[in-house]
Amino acid sequence: MLNIPTQCFPAPSSQQRVSPSGQSGRNKVALKPGHSLMDWIRFSKSGKDLTGLGGRLIEVTQEELQKHNRREDCWTCIRGMVYNVTPYMDYHPGGEEELMKAAGIDGTELFDQVHRWVNYESMLKECLVGRLTPKATTAVKAVIPPPPVTGLTSPTAVPPPPGKDSRPRYDWFQTEATVHLVVYTKRKLPSSGCTTVDLEAGVLRVEVLLGKMSYMIYLPLTYDWPAVHTAFSVGKIQVSIRKGTKGKWVNLGQPLESHNTFLRKKDRAVFYRDCVLVSKTEVNHNTYLFRLQFPRGTVMHVPVGKHIYLKALIQDGEIVRPYTPVEHNLAAASQDSDLYLMIKVYPDGVFTPHLSSLNVGDHMAVSGPEGTFSLHPLRDVTNLYLIAAGTGFTPMARLIRVALEDIETIRKTKLLFFNRREEDILWRCALDELAANNDRFQVEYVLSEPSESWTGRKGQVDGSMLNEFLARSDGSKCYVCVCGPTAFTELTVGWVPSLTGFSEEELHTFQG
Repeated sequence: MLNIPTQCFPAPSSQQRVSPSGQSGRNKVALKPGHSLMDWIRFSKSGKDLTGLGGRLIEVTQEELQKHNRREDCWTCIRGMVYNVTPYMDYHPGGEEELMKAAGIDGTELFDQVHRWVNYESMLKECLVGRLTPKATTAVKAVIPPPPVTGLTSPTAVPPPPGKDSRPRYDWFQTEATVHLVVYTKRKLPSSGCTTVDLEAGVLRVEVLLGKMSYMIYLPLTYDWPAVHTAFSVGKIQVSIRKGTKGKWVNLGQPLESHNTFLRKKDRAVFYRDCVLVSKTEVNHNTYLFRLQFPRGTVMHVPVGKHIYLKALIQDGEIVRPYTPVEHNLAAASQDSDLYLMIKVYPDGVFTPHLSSLNVGDHMAVSGPEGTFSLHPLRDVTNLYLIAAGTGFTPMARLIRVALEDIETIRKTKLLFFNRREEDILWRCALDELAANNDRFQVEYVLSEPSESWTGRKGQVDGSMLNEFLARSDGSKCYVCVCGPTAFTELTVGWVPSLTGFSEEELHTFQG
């Protein structure tokens, strides 16, 4: 069985999804009339008792949770909090079957596999039953980090445990005008994107992503604006901050919660910073390129293949959606530090009409980088195959540029791009120009509803088309990336190994 993530990016309910034919369907279960997301928000705020407990919060034992495992009486637990999701059954876009998988049990792992980007705390706030009490016989095991540094003593203030220690550590030093924090990750780092710094309202938050793990520094500081310098080969990251006033500091202040912790990335709460919309440019008849500017105290670069979350308050409900950044154009990497998002607007959607209504100068909440994609498997690949449908093209856009400019071993990059109609093809002129000027890149378009004048490929993804596209030459080392709606992706990853002989290590589906 292929080791394919259970969730592809964009997520099935993401506004970026298109149907296998290229239409705007998002692979949701058909909901009854009056049961949309906005209908749920209005219903949940109607004042009705959605818990069945008259508004009381209770301590829920494992035994009590297990009793509520039926369609008409369904409780589930997410991160230690128990919710009565019975009233939500008919409103859930994934359908009753998906909710029932977590009936009467801790559904945190299931939730993170599919819905990490969903703000469940806001969505289910009125359904909160109470906190799950731990089993009395279960010993709680935790990795206790070394005590945080509270003064300018020495690096030994955070001593490593005996033996080999893979935990990152940090040190700091100062001059009259600056303070410098140095993180020693104890491993080589990717070329960019592993460090995010936010410095706002006297609080410094530094997060370093190391594979599936996250190391964090969280301190109150008197500050000016940060700069980040990384020595990739030795795994050293230095964050330099100018002091508001010159002089020697006695200490860094009292560390905040989560300071000097090393956790799984998925166990951290998603952190948002307030960004400003700088411009909104039309890409085609229903897709726009949004340019967002980070706050002055933020230093953040989203690695190739990673995505971010956007969060907005819409009709008193917090809505969150994932999007994959692109460059400002296909030709070259952006020289500025702004964030570019290519977003298709669905007139009948909830989130994208809100984005479309924003004006230059309006604000938007943006998370840090998310996702599992890594460029490491491409280090000695000779042939890169990209298969995309609709806005599943977004993670491919930066990957194309990196393959052509930064990875010399890749001799050929080929894109098979599925859309509904000719006018739906994103950045077609740029793709055609790139293919004409660079013999290492090829693009082929497939339309499900072509005009009579269309001379290219027609239809939908099928085995014979993939078999022809993924022809492997002798001595080549290949890698395949797939992104599109759920049905499209499942068909593609099902056909690829059986028809072409590609192994699971040579195949990646983008996930949210």
